Amino acid sequence: MTRIGRSDLDVSALCLGTNVFGWTADEPTSFALLDAYLEAGGTTLDSADSYMARAEGNSGGESETVIGNWLAARGNRDRVVVATKVGNLPGRRGLSRDNVIAAAEDSLRRLRIDRIDLYYAHTDDPDTPQEEYLAAFDELVRAGKVRAIGASNFDTDRLRSALEISGRDGLARFEAVQPHYNLVEREYESEQALLVETEGLSCFPYFGLAKGFLTGKYRPDSSDVDSGATTGAMRWARAEGARSYLDDRGVRVLGVLDEVAGAHDVPVASVALAWLGAQPTVAAPIASARTVEQLRAILPSMDLKLAPEELTALSAASAR
Repeated sequence: MTRIGRSDLDVSALCLGTNVFGWTADEPTSFALLDAYLEAGGTTLDSADSYMARAEGNSGGESETVIGNWLAARGNRDRVVVATKVGNLPGRRGLSRDNVIAAAEDSLRRLRIDRIDLYYAHTDDPDTPQEEYLAAFDELVRAGKVRAIGASNFDTDRLRSALEISGRDGLARFEAVQPHYNLVEREYESEQALLVETEGLSCFPYFGLAKGFLTGKYRPDSSDVDSGATTGAMRWARAEGARSYLDDRGVRVLGVLDEVAGAHDVPVASVALAWLGAQPTVAAPIASARTVEQLRAILPSMDLKLAPEELTALSAASAR
């Protein structure tokens, strides 16, 4: 278990992304995924009020609703760390004080809980003063409705200024960050990782499997791969996003992943996540699954310890 920043929250080595709940995974399937994840030792769920508003027939909040129904049905609230986000839901965009407070109440209602463990600003809001939204998050923390706060998709300068304001004004500070970071997307390392390490924050990378590329299912000779999206346009976009990594570097990465996975007798996806989890500042990578079979391909990452030479080989293969 790993502590989130300076909070009192401990998390498992893999965070289950729940963006597929109420979308490509219906409620019974989502319950099965949650049960299997918890049984394997997982403790941490990542959601957002906007999941999955962009899916046909959805309006947002579907993922939170499924999680809330599962928590109520299983009676296991205290075994789970629940993270969700505010700022991207259509009709509730931005981080104004009123929006943050109202959105938190909506998320609490859908999740059927009395506190959010980790509450992220889903994206920065340049139209709202940072003092305003940091004070709003602080208000929620002081009211006992949120335990810790985080910043998702913030650039380094804005993250730094937010931390400075919180320190200056005595407000709850961001304890976690959520950047786009994985074995083939390593921009986070160039600047933000140093700030996160210096300030003692925890990193929860999203797209830990690079839109499915790091599962190994996209290969130079692959053609029609099921991305799991429900519409043709979304399937195409997701598949094309994964295939964009199929250059010489991507093929090189897949080759080393295959070797390491073979040595440990685990799926390629678990090796990719284990590499990510071993990086400095990373508390737990986020990965989702829409079937229990897919979940089984990532669960070994929680216990997989890669040798230093394996970590070095993977890092070298993915270097630009």
